[in-house]
Amino acid sequence: AMHQANYLPWIGYFYKMMQSDVFVYLDNVQYPRGQSFAARNRIKTPNGPSYLTVPISLPKGQKGKASYREVGFSDERWKDKHLKSVSLNYKKAPFFDEVMALYEGQLSKSHDALPDLNMDLIEAIADYLSIDTKRVRLSQLLKDHGQKTELIIDICQALPADAYLSGTGGGKAYNDEQQLQDAGIELLYSDFKHPVYNQLWGDFVSHLSIIDLLFNHGKESTRIIGEAH
Repeated sequence: AMHQANYLPWIGYFYKMMQSDVFVYLDNVQYPRGQSFAARNRIKTPNGPSYLTVPISLPKGQKGKASYREVGFSDERWKDKHLKSVSLNYKKAPFFDEVMALYEGQLSKSHDALPDLNMDLIEAIADYLSIDTKRVRLSQLLKDHGQKTELIIDICQALPADAYLSGTGGGKAYNDEQQLQDAGIELLYSDFKHPVYNQLWGDFVSHLSIIDLLFNHGKESTRIIGEAH
């Protein structure tokens, strides 16, 4: 399986990681135009879902053309804002202390590029969840690669892998099943179904950042994610 390194991804991201033998961080593909979850995600507050957004900077004249590795930060003050917001909204959660320490530990590091921050957070969360899937970076796996289905084939051949596990959202638009079949790669789709779990602040809200689940269920989150199908 493979995916861009997003900021504090949702539960489905980690489900796909758990279901795969090798998970590839797409850390040097083109950074998406417009709004995406590359630099933001949602937490739950007493007033409903709220975004945590990382202020980014792109090379001059490269909007819509920059790769993930070229995305930096426009300032560092956002870290204190995110920590305060998360602390304020989750301080009453059962596993606040241990999950907050994990989050704060990664934000305290110095990062030059957005994917490095995101991958450090994802790696720390995956380790907390005891996910033993092998994880590799595209930038370390291949120097040159194609786009869309050709990218998938290039990665699978480099590993090597004979099956590709895709998400059921935007990924479908990139998948040419015949092209994958011709390359000897089986196309599989994730069977993830979003779990309902205990949350703070009223009625259940789905598709939040993974940290909402972690704050409320701690290491039991591994079981909850694993049964989400």
